[in-house]
Amino acid sequence: MDAMMTTAAQTDILTADDLLRLYGAGVRGELIRGEFYETMPSGGEHGEVAGNMAFLINAFVKPRRLGRVAVSDSGVLLERDPDTVREPDLAFISAARLPLSVRVRGYYEIVPDLVVEIASPGDSRRAVREKALMWLDFGARTVWAADPQYRSVDVYRPNAPMLRLSENDTLDGGEVLPGFACAVSEIFDV
Repeated sequence: MDAMMTTAAQTDILTADDLLRLYGAGVRGELIRGEFYETMPSGGEHGEVAGNMAFLINAFVKPRRLGRVAVSDSGVLLERDPDTVREPDLAFISAARLPLSVRVRGYYEIVPDLVVEIASPGDSRRAVREKALMWLDFGARTVWAADPQYRSVDVYRPNAPMLRLSENDTLDGGEVLPGFACAVSEIFDV
């Protein structure tokens, strides 16, 4: 790992393969245009909300064989030369775009249909919004940004205004997951 970090410091540009090797050495992070950004654990509440979201979405997707649900460690390779690899808190990729028979050993190289981002304790709403818009710019069809502090979910879709849902509302899958629905309060309940 020391040699790789030295190389990274000299060139300041890492590749997706470098990032995988770093992860294997216990260093966790993302690449943005070849620059490494270390990521840290986000705390218990964040993890509980991520677990709830993964359970709810997977319980709908898996029996219907609609696609894959993946959590943050997966990583999505968004661009090359220089490489950008981001970690959504949760991602859904439809079977129509990535058949279930295909095994993915490295990063996903298909932008998810649905991305879920969960605000960490130090995240501002602006930072979460910027991340949601980044996913849309790369081709995600829907982004749900969950905010545990306010117990709300912001829904982002291309060419549509952002929709903020409170814990009294129902979140639906729209065109990405037709038929999926859950109470927003379910996402935040322990």
